[in-house]
Amino acid sequence: MAADDSGRHIVALPYPGRGHINPMLNLCRLILDSRPETTVSFVVTEEWLGLLAATPPPPTPNFTFHTVPNVIPSEIGRGKDFPSFYRAVLTRLEAPVEQLLDRLPPPKPSVIIYDTYLTWVVGVGGRRNIPVASFYTMSATVFSIFHHSDLIFQHHHSPSKIEDQAKDETLVDYIPGVPPLRVIDLPTPIHGKGNEVLPYALQAIQLVAKAQYLLFTSVYELESQAIDALRQIIPPKIYSLGLAIPSFNATLDEKPHYLTWLDAQPQDSVLYISQGSFLSVSKAQFEEIVGGVIRAGVRFLWVGRGEEDRLQERCGGLGLVVPWCDQLKVLSHPSVGGFWSHCGWNSTKECASAGLPMLTFPIFWDQVTNSKMVVEDWGFGVRVKKEDDSLVREDEIAELVLRVMDSESSEAKERRRRAKEVQEICRSASGVGGSSHGDVMAFIRDVCRG
Repeated sequence: MAADDSGRHIVALPYPGRGHINPMLNLCRLILDSRPETTVSFVVTEEWLGLLAATPPPPTPNFTFHTVPNVIPSEIGRGKDFPSFYRAVLTRLEAPVEQLLDRLPPPKPSVIIYDTYLTWVVGVGGRRNIPVASFYTMSATVFSIFHHSDLIFQHHHSPSKIEDQAKDETLVDYIPGVPPLRVIDLPTPIHGKGNEVLPYALQAIQLVAKAQYLLFTSVYELESQAIDALRQIIPPKIYSLGLAIPSFNATLDEKPHYLTWLDAQPQDSVLYISQGSFLSVSKAQFEEIVGGVIRAGVRFLWVGRGEEDRLQERCGGLGLVVPWCDQLKVLSHPSVGGFWSHCGWNSTKECASAGLPMLTFPIFWDQVTNSKMVVEDWGFGVRVKKEDDSLVREDEIAELVLRVMDSESSEAKERRRRAKEVQEICRSASGVGGSSHGDVMAFIRDVCRG
């Protein structure tokens, strides 16, 4: 331990959303595992502190939740008006966070780790002479795409220029370190849905240049070209910290009923279905998905998100429907043989960690790019959602489900082989001497050296 570690104080400022708070918590766990003497102040709204009541904090007295008032819209229903929610986060949180910083116990923060999309934190750190680390909870590839948005606009691939459907297939092969992809594979704010918040997203990426550190929750070996290219062109020191997903904690609590149910199923026989915690598919598409899964006749564990009773009634004894589950434990269960996902970055990482093939149904933002990476670059997924957003019918869905869950076909075997290969890459990177472990240690040393 370095002599000055005991005086180190890290402030963590996540964006107020589950997919942002969870990886920030996991990063703090990684830091405290290595430097338990470090003080971590984790800042959330009062509402989010309540929502996190069931999420155990790192087991150390040096980790503390601190709250600011609920000055932004409630987490419940925020997906109905995402632009307004995001604008509130950008305009209403800064003042109460500054007031909180004035009340924090000493020592003075050594660094503020902030979610990249909280753009105002860069100014807060500058005024207070506190270094800031930009924590990006999407892939390095998506960061690079946004960073090089000027190139996209120069090629007339901006939202106002691609009304012609044929241009969706245009190849984007000019972004440094990013494998070729089509316009339609770009994050949705660039080519359509969500473009009203594109200026805010681009500003967030531009302001990273004023941070001292840039942290990715990714594995270097999976995105080495994008990370290497970024290291050549932006000022902050870049660290690829690995998957930043929770580790299993031994618990004496009674095993959840869904894990007991999985214990009784054959190996690789269950399809786990979850469309994420934020956005939903249309009602018509949802009905087609239900019909397709039933027609496929495979066992499933389905996170119903308010539709549990109706889903369970329609699907009969084929599977189990739950309102919530510990996703990583489910994905890592030997009975689970595939994952139907919206391709949020956290779910994508957890699938990679579990070594499972994926059925991708992306909806928004980075999910379409993640889907492309899973299906084409890493080779362990099949895309379900149609690129023109038309309905995917139940017979098509049934066929795709069977393509993934049929363990006997050569195509399915290759996909599973590739999933296990990616899993091993992730495991090796996080182990002692691996790339992710090395970057975590380097970041901690740099902050503690401060």
